[in-house]
This record gives sequence, C-alpha cells and structure tokens, in this order.
Amino acid sequence: MLYRLYDWTMGLAAHRHAMWALAAIAFAESSFFPIPPDVLIIPMILAARERAWRIAAVATAASVLGGLFGYGIGALLFEAIGRPVLDLYGYMDKFAEFQRYFAEWGAWIVAGFGFTPFPYKVITITSGVVHLDPVVFMIASVISRAGRFFLVAALLWHFGPPIRVFIEKNLPVLTLLFFLFLFGGFVAVRYLL
Repeated sequence: MLYRLYDWTMGLAAHRHAMWALAAIAFAESSFFPIPPDVLIIPMILAARERAWRIAAVATAASVLGGLFGYGIGALLFEAIGRPVLDLYGYMDKFAEFQRYFAEWGAWIVAGFGFTPFPYKVITITSGVVHLDPVVFMIASVISRAGRFFLVAALLWHFGPPIRVFIEKNLPVLTLLFFLFLFGGFVAVRYLL
C-alpha cells in the first residue's frame, strides 16, 4: 500500500496542476495546516529535476505569503481564539514567558525555525501575537524559507537519480522517520508553550 501511495504521489507531482497544489500546501502550512510542503517538493523535483529551482521559488513565495496570513491570525485573532485555548489548557503563564523571549530574539527565532522541520505556523502566529516588526518578520521568513527549500532543491537536483533509488528502496523506514520528525515538531510545540 505504501508503494502505491508513493507511485500516486509521484504521478501527482508530475501533474500539470502540481505547482498550484504545492503553492496551496506551502501557504496553508505556514499558517494552519500540519503537513509540510516537502511532501510535494521532494517528489516534484524527483519527477522533474529541471524544474527544481522553480519549485523551490513557488514553495518559498507561497510559504512567506502563508506566513503573513499566520502573522495576521496571531495579531488579529489571538484574543478571540488563542487566549481562550491557552487559558483552557493552563498555558498562559508559559506563553507569557515565551512571548518575552520571542520579543527579544524574534528575528533569530523566525530565521532559525523557518529553516527547520519545526511547525512554521507556530512561529508565524507567535510573531503576530508579539507584534514582531513585520519588515523584520518578512526578511527573516524569506531568508529561512528560501534557504530551506532551495537547499532541498539543490540536493535533489544534484543527487536526484541516486536519491530516488534510495527513497524507493527504503520507503517504509523513511516514511517512519518522516512521521517521527513531524510528531517531534508537535511535541516541541507542546513543551515550548
């Protein structure tokens, strides 16, 4: 079943509307969606290595725009939605401490975590909550997201065929590792807030 899903994803990656799907996922992941755009970036580049740079550029632009949307959620909807949820779980004290830390180191947090598999939506929404300077937020987002997506594109462009063989040969283990990293990101969120 896993290999059928892989074959389906590779087929989707080569589809003529794949760029629009990638843009939608990259936008949503930066503000509310739990699945990172890498699930499409990797097969899209493996399916069409000559489009690697365009794929990275689309993912970057959509992710940064989604980050602005996440910033807006934090800036405009925190009192209505965020605060009641944090109060419900008893996290308001921890969140206040995190806000102080974020206010001091915000640009570095955005730049650092935007490059990692850590759920970027947490960073974008928090940036809005603490009213991090929007220009600083945008610059850090562009640098980190472009760095991440273009690094993935460069590696897949350069090592494409061997990586594809490696992925196809080790798909079950790599799938497990992917979900462990994804779960680890959510666990990190749990203990940061």
